[in-house]
Amino acid sequence: MDIPAIRAKNIDKYFYDPEPFQVLKGINFEIQSGEFVSLMGKSGCGKSTLLYILSTLDTDYTGQVWLGQYAVTGLKQDELSRIRNKHLGFVFQFHFLLPEFTALENVMLPGIKLNQYTKAEVEIRAYEKLKMVGMEDFALKQASRLSGGQQQRVSIARALINDPMVIMGDEPTGNLDRHNTLNVIDILKKLAAENHQTIIAVTHDLDFSKMTDRVIEMSDGQII
Repeated sequence: MDIPAIRAKNIDKYFYDPEPFQVLKGINFEIQSGEFVSLMGKSGCGKSTLLYILSTLDTDYTGQVWLGQYAVTGLKQDELSRIRNKHLGFVFQFHFLLPEFTALENVMLPGIKLNQYTKAEVEIRAYEKLKMVGMEDFALKQASRLSGGQQQRVSIARALINDPMVIMGDEPTGNLDRHNTLNVIDILKKLAAENHQTIIAVTHDLDFSKMTDRVIEMSDGQII
C-alpha cells in the first residue's frame, strides 16, 4: 500500500497574543501521492496556519505530521530545513523572486542550496524546469523585467528545481488575471498527473478549486 504524501493527525494550534485562541481543532486528513488538493475557507478559518504547519515552517502545535515516510513533528530545525529543501516546493501569492537576478539564476538558488549537484548540473536542471513552464526563452532576462504571469511561472520552476515530493501553494494565482490563472492551474495539473507530484494549495478562488482533484474545506479551525 502506498504511503500518503501528507498525513495530519489530531493537529491543534493555539495563538496566545493578546489572549489564548485555538485556531486549529483536531485536524485529521491524508493526501495521496499525485493528488492536487485545494484548501478553502473564509479568512481566519486557519487554512494558511495549517499550510505552514504541514510545510514544517510552524512547529508550535500538538499532534503529528508526516511527509511521505518522514514523521516531521519534533525534528530539529536543521533536519526540517533539509527535508523542506529536498522534498517541498513553495509557490506563494507574491513570487519573491530576486529582481536583479535572471529567471535562470532565481530558479537555480534552491538547487545550489541543496548542494546535491554541481553548479553546471543545477543550471541544466533549471533550464529544464523553465522549459516545463514555457519560460526557457526568458531564462537570461532579469526577473524585474518579466510580467506578473511570467514571474509566477518562474517561481513554479524554482519550486520544481529539486524535484519535490510535495508542492505547497498559498494563493498561487491570487495576483494573476484569468488568462495567467488558467496557465498556472494547467501547469500544476500536469505536474500532478504526469510527474505524480502532490500539490496542496490554499485558495479563495472557486474556479481554481473546481479544477483540483479534491477540496478540503475549513471553518473555524476545523475541516467541514
